[in-house]
Amino acid sequence: MSEEHEHHVIGGYKATLANPKTSEEAKAHARRAIEEYEKKHKSGGGSTEHDHRVAGGYKAALHNPKVSPEAKQHAKEVLKEHDV
Repeated sequence: MSEEHEHHVIGGYKATLANPKTSEEAKAHARRAIEEYEKKHKSGGGSTEHDHRVAGGYKAALHNPKVSPEAKQHAKEVLKEHDV
């Protein structure tokens, strides 16, 4: 399977998780598939440029006055979870 195709497949699984009409069984399958994909593509402990940009986005959210308190709390949790 090509990398581009894998990205489309994972995107479909993510859409399954977001769809309120999807059964819990289908959502559980999608979660497992996403977890397997992430394990397979996990970098060897190093951070990628994408990871840095995502962390930067969460850091920016903390300082943006237009971001809700709930979103800021979520950003703090994500950054703490990733030791940033």
